[in-house]
Amino acid sequence: MSASLWKRRYAFNEDRLDKPRRFGVTEIPVPNFNPFSRSLLQDIFESRGDYVDGLKLPGGSYSLMPKTIIKQVIDLAHQHGVYVSTGDWDEHVIPKTPSDFKEYVEECKQLGFDTIELNAGSLGIPEETFLKFVRLVKSAGLKARPHFQVKFNASDIPKGGNRAYGAYIPPEPRSSEFVEDVDLLIRRAERCLKEDADMIVIDADGVSKHADNMRGDIVAKIIGRLGLEKTMFEASNQRISEWFIKQYSPKVNLFIDHSHVLDVECIRGRNSGSNHAFVFGPSSLF
Repeated sequence: MSASLWKRRYAFNEDRLDKPRRFGVTEIPVPNFNPFSRSLLQDIFESRGDYVDGLKLPGGSYSLMPKTIIKQVIDLAHQHGVYVSTGDWDEHVIPKTPSDFKEYVEECKQLGFDTIELNAGSLGIPEETFLKFVRLVKSAGLKARPHFQVKFNASDIPKGGNRAYGAYIPPEPRSSEFVEDVDLLIRRAERCLKEDADMIVIDADGVSKHADNMRGDIVAKIIGRLGLEKTMFEASNQRISEWFIKQYSPKVNLFIDHSHVLDVECIRGRNSGSNHAFVFGPSSLF
């Protein structure tokens, strides 16, 4: 079914914008790579490309593949108006110094990446260095997406009032205790946005990983402080996507599996009201 016929048949909401979108963004991971992945990706773009805004390379295994293959994946996405994010494709070899990181950014740019994702938890660098990385990405003409978790290593949390300010360096040895601190997440994300970061990715762990344990309090606080347009949430299944859209409208930005794209788009744009259950079946969330 063509995109235009789909929209006419299901009476899509006029507020659902066409690509490129600033909000209501749907990002998907590259399917697990195997000999058929390229054909699968081609099929995804041809059958539902109008509803896919971005593609992310998940998992460090992609860094072991020839860069010619990575370039082909990026070029295929661009042919269908889909931006490509590094995700954590090469995260384990990201340099920890600004001078080396600048070379990494240039390599990403040459490969054709549009967005560089920076996982604050796994990089383990001082906050001022992290902010400098954001600036280096932006100065190269790429989009910067810091990735934050709501749980921090206890040793990563500075003591005192200005916990998210300054070049704080976690002490050694590292703690084995992880502590939930949404205020710390928000303050660090706000500093990134002041450095012109484009969007903040919120990790599913501790927030939206399980449909029966959604942390609506955390989500509300993050969106209330950072804004709907500046946040993207990971949704590991359809029920969680449904929760986000029902609570925060079709404008919420989501990272979802490629198999959920059409169902999620139907919920985003169709004026279905309480009749949305035809997509997912009876909901256990509401």
